[in-house]
Amino acid sequence: MTPPETPSPAGGRWSDLDRPPLNVTALRRGLLRPGALWTSVDVVARTGSTNTDLVAAGGPEGAVLVAEEQSAGRGRLDRTWTAPPRSGLFFSVLLRPGPGVPAERWGWLPLLAGVATAAALSRAAGVDTALKWPNDLLVNVGGEERKAGGILAERTGDAVVIGIGLNVSLRADELPVPTAGSLALAGAQVLDRDPLLRAVLRSLEEWYGRWRDAAGDPAQSRLQEAYAAGCATLGRTVRAELPGGRELVGEAVAVDGDGRLVLATGEGVQRPVGAGDIVHVRPAPSEE
Repeated sequence: MTPPETPSPAGGRWSDLDRPPLNVTALRRGLLRPGALWTSVDVVARTGSTNTDLVAAGGPEGAVLVAEEQSAGRGRLDRTWTAPPRSGLFFSVLLRPGPGVPAERWGWLPLLAGVATAAALSRAAGVDTALKWPNDLLVNVGGEERKAGGILAERTGDAVVIGIGLNVSLRADELPVPTAGSLALAGAQVLDRDPLLRAVLRSLEEWYGRWRDAAGDPAQSRLQEAYAAGCATLGRTVRAELPGGRELVGEAVAVDGDGRLVLATGEGVQRPVGAGDIVHVRPAPSEE
């Protein structure tokens, strides 16, 4: 894979001193070690989508590709993700769960990435990050929940590429939509992207190892428990916008063993939702 652009050391694109480029040498020194999950770390100045690049490149497990800017970043349902250069963390990782993890459990990987990212940001940035099922990262900005990041997993053969996008230093006048947020707007104590990226990747390595050692069992690895504990969707009345234009309204009561969101409907029936958009209709009881 040939990087579309490589960062220049000074001037030009790097004139915003509040947003210095990532230090790829330090990242490699901190993350690449014998026996570790991560086998390569590459940083490019700009590309279309790190997920697309890693899917096309393939290669061994543990490849990490980071872009200072994405021109065609993607979220779920083919939504686009754009942000100013160096204002966030935009990266993808390639994982190969192998025959030891049944394929039906691979659907837990984007939820695992959410748990790992939220845990890392709590420790490294001192900011409380909640999870909106299935793949949104929420922060509190002025008493309101805002989306500060998202996760997209794509299966390619016997591998899964997980892309994570996180707004770090995005300012209010740079928000793509009013419901967006960033670590800066949430009052994070640390906005240096180098330690934040290392923290997220180390947390992801830890959770992935635990999950894989448990053959992908979400209960045995305690992933299901951790996700439920950090999920802002549970306990709320939500509207699920399902494929085909259908809708389902109910209280989100659980995340089941397959990673699906379980809704208790007004008819007294519990319905699992495996795909679709979730809209929080009202706050959780504890927030009212």
